[in-house]
Amino acid sequence: MDKKQTIPLIIVLINLFLIFLGISLVIPVVPTIMNELHLSGSMVGYLVAAFAFLQLLASPISGKWVDRYGRKRMILIGLVIFAFSEFLFGIGQGVVVLFLSRMLGGISAAFIMPAVTAYIADITSIEYRPKALGYMSAAISTGFIIGPGIGGFLANFGTRVPFFFAAGFALVAFVMSVFLLGEPERHQEEQIAGTPTGWKRILIPVYLISFIIIFITSFGLSSFESLFSLFADRNFGFTPKDIAIMITGGGVLGAIFQVVLFDHLLKWIGEVRLIRYSLIFSTVMVFFMTIVHDYYAILLVTITIFIGFDLMRPAVTNYLSRIAGKEQGFAAGMNSMFTSIGNVLGPVIGGLLFDVDLNYPFYFAAITLAIGIGITFVWKDPEADPSIIRD
Repeated sequence: MDKKQTIPLIIVLINLFLIFLGISLVIPVVPTIMNELHLSGSMVGYLVAAFAFLQLLASPISGKWVDRYGRKRMILIGLVIFAFSEFLFGIGQGVVVLFLSRMLGGISAAFIMPAVTAYIADITSIEYRPKALGYMSAAISTGFIIGPGIGGFLANFGTRVPFFFAAGFALVAFVMSVFLLGEPERHQEEQIAGTPTGWKRILIPVYLISFIIIFITSFGLSSFESLFSLFADRNFGFTPKDIAIMITGGGVLGAIFQVVLFDHLLKWIGEVRLIRYSLIFSTVMVFFMTIVHDYYAILLVTITIFIGFDLMRPAVTNYLSRIAGKEQGFAAGMNSMFTSIGNVLGPVIGGLLFDVDLNYPFYFAAITLAIGIGITFVWKDPEADPSIIRD
């Protein structure tokens, strides 16, 4: 990449880092706030689902707007909404305000992620894009690495303080984007021959299977991810510091795999097989969460559990970007939408199961991910067989 491409990429990555730093700041204090407000595991699941539900509703519209009105504009709007949502959660003393905060957060995610993904696709070549998307995932993971530690420290000054800092980070990202980020020139890549445009593309097998995989993985993983802090708190009595250490360790490993190994693995085995092996790894590790009891065993499993997911996400994103042609915003919006569908249903079901038995969300997630593994065996790459995309 030349300097003209590198600088915007760095700015976008810094923005993602700041946003997910803000998101992860609050993770260690969520159990404390939930206990203060006497909320059940199912209510926590509903709060997470509210975020995902609004992201689901907004993502298809956002994908169109990203293509129509530009990447930068959507990023800026999303950053402002995110900052306000975090501020609301910080001052919220009732469930209604917390739900409103999460709903606005979902809208902000629907605006930011498709725009950033399309932006990166615009400023990178097909050859460099896997590495850039690996960096994108690493920026997200690195935010999660640092965030819980900072959040745990800030919680010493008050359980709501991390939310105000999260809002501040979003505003910093907004100012950076206003002055340093330009609207990219869009690639004039041709779409895969024989593909229709617009919404009808969802039903083409090469798209549909990838969207089903996105749904299944987000559905399974979100069913326990949203409740992991409560699981660690209630099952093992872990403190916010303990939870922060586990999430930070997982983030470190995930970032290393994304930056150092993702591009090489993608070139070696391709997106479909990388997604399949990542799902297998994640399924095994999720099941292990139900049979380990020692602190250090939990620590080891938690640190490694997200590696598969950290490799799978950029692999799917790269696959969609490669076949999307001129409709990068559309593909990124659909990616976000199907992720949101899983994120809506997963936490709700996981929360209900959590109230019955602490291990049930993990059993449920393992079964769901195993179904995803099976689907990958009927998934074909259009470059290997272009006929699979035609009616």
